[in-house]
Amino acid sequence: MDFQTILSLSLQSALGPTAVIYALAAIGLNVHFGYTGLLNFGQAGFMMVAGYALVSFPIVLGLSLWLGALAGLLLTVVLALLLGVPTLRLRADYLAIVTIAAAEIIRQSIGAATLSDTFGGQDGLTGFIEPFRALNPYTGSIGIPGLVTWSAFDFWVMTVGWVLVAISCVVIWLLMRSPWGRVLKSIREDEDAVRSLGKNVYSYKMQALMLGGLFGALAGFITALRSASIGPSFFATDVTFFAYTVLLIGGAARVLGPVAGSIIFWFLISGLGIFFAQATGGADPLIPASIMTSTQASLMRFIFLGLGLMLLMIFRPQGIFGDRRELAIDAR
Repeated sequence: MDFQTILSLSLQSALGPTAVIYALAAIGLNVHFGYTGLLNFGQAGFMMVAGYALVSFPIVLGLSLWLGALAGLLLTVVLALLLGVPTLRLRADYLAIVTIAAAEIIRQSIGAATLSDTFGGQDGLTGFIEPFRALNPYTGSIGIPGLVTWSAFDFWVMTVGWVLVAISCVVIWLLMRSPWGRVLKSIREDEDAVRSLGKNVYSYKMQALMLGGLFGALAGFITALRSASIGPSFFATDVTFFAYTVLLIGGAARVLGPVAGSIIFWFLISGLGIFFAQATGGADPLIPASIMTSTQASLMRFIFLGLGLMLLMIFRPQGIFGDRRELAIDAR
């Protein structure tokens, strides 16, 4: 059992571009669920709209990559309006149903054969990354010698991504300490009481939905930049539910909860995967094939992580760093 390899690859996942993506997506869900009590099950849809806008502008329209980023932010606001206008006056489960359905509709539409000439179908799009790559100040491999290393491009994506995460956390911290943020928390606790004080609950919910969607857009940008490509398979339904897992692990309604949750989640899921792969591989495996095969071992990380999440929800439902008083499961 090579524990140094397990630790190295686990740290690579915990601090790498994938962790950045889920931290940003979970920050958006924290605005929706943690602070406002909105059940958005379609965060992948916001990520997909922004990511495809970023890529499509230079590839399909021949315009600037940075103009595509601006368009992606604007389109996520439009999507939030389209989803929020008919649902935010209703119960929380209507928003949940509409958002998850919309995310799948967008994903299936973009991947359809009839739009393959525009969006590349299931193969996606490539060839847009050069303007971003040209700004890369790093050369060679970068990391901690003997422990973990990243390529120059991956480290550049990480640098941009973690800077965005830091800025996002500062923005959330400032907003939630403001009167606007206190109204959001009040809506989460009892929107009827907030309405009785003369506040436009519908307007505040819409603003929260748009703001959380914008953080999802940033996650969509990093998704495209990380792989230098984009495709419908990048935004499957499990992306949203992994982001919720990240949020619940770190703690909802905590500024740094999504960040800590993403690091812990990807450290564990990578470490467990490598551990069971090594334990069932080789000439003299630690776990014999009569108990577990290498194919079965690939699923054990999800089983153990799911069990850990269940125990966390039983004994500490507010998450590792959360506060029980801040958790509002009865979302409105």
